[in-house]
Amino acid sequence: MTPAPGPVTPGVLIPGVFLINAALTGMVPTRADSPFVPLTVPEIIADAVACVDAGASILHVHARDAEGRPTHAPEVYAPIVAGIRAQRPEVVICVSTSGRTGAGLAERAAVLDLDGAARPDMASLTLGSFNFRREANINDPVTILALARRMRERGVKPELEIFDTGMAATLGHLLRTGELAGRPYANLILGGVNTAQASLPELCHLVALLPPGVVWAAGGVGRGQLPMNLAALLMGGQVRLGVEDAIWFDQGRSVPARNVDLVLRVREMAARLERTPATCAEARSLLGLT
Repeated sequence: MTPAPGPVTPGVLIPGVFLINAALTGMVPTRADSPFVPLTVPEIIADAVACVDAGASILHVHARDAEGRPTHAPEVYAPIVAGIRAQRPEVVICVSTSGRTGAGLAERAAVLDLDGAARPDMASLTLGSFNFRREANINDPVTILALARRMRERGVKPELEIFDTGMAATLGHLLRTGELAGRPYANLILGGVNTAQASLPELCHLVALLPPGVVWAAGGVGRGQLPMNLAALLMGGQVRLGVEDAIWFDQGRSVPARNVDLVLRVREMAARLERTPATCAEARSLLGLT
């Protein structure tokens, strides 16, 4: 029998332990793109549970409507968050406030008002505007500030999304002005056509620009996911992965990815480096979540 883990000190990195943040669905992949992207409420819940059991301690959750289109509607998010919570109550659940669909501030912030079993622990906060391959993700300074303040009012921790160097500067500005409290957590997502590329020099540069004390995870778009995950493990960071960012498991794009297999692959790589996925309790302690 595996002994129960000992107590952990809030906000302290545990040597050898790392966080796995699984981005399950995203706003783009469809069933035509991947047979394994979870779209319905039951599919997302089942995928989430499998990923937690495989080693994920943070779930980055997007909601889809009945036609499979991305939605910010809190009534769609509620059964997803509550359903995951009912089966894996300790996992850290993060919802999206993305500006990719052109939604306004009120629509993007509505999910932050969920309460009870549907209340999220974290919410994404992208720290700048940028271009995807076909559309823009608009995050103007007023919106960023308003979302950060709304998250603080609701006691929801920001999951800071950084795609380029200017966004690291924005993180520093928000910390200096007191708009962000506690130990920040940031995803560094590299490999987009119009953003920082999934290379070691660019990842190292982004990490060097982060303010002291930031807990960071690295992920990559498409073929960039695997090398950025491995680089994060080697550099002592955390890992962001999932079908949201990469629908193929292999570099040759012949094997569709399953979220649970992406988690298990990182877990196997980490074991060779003597690093262990954090438990959900350890993740909550590190992130300052109750």
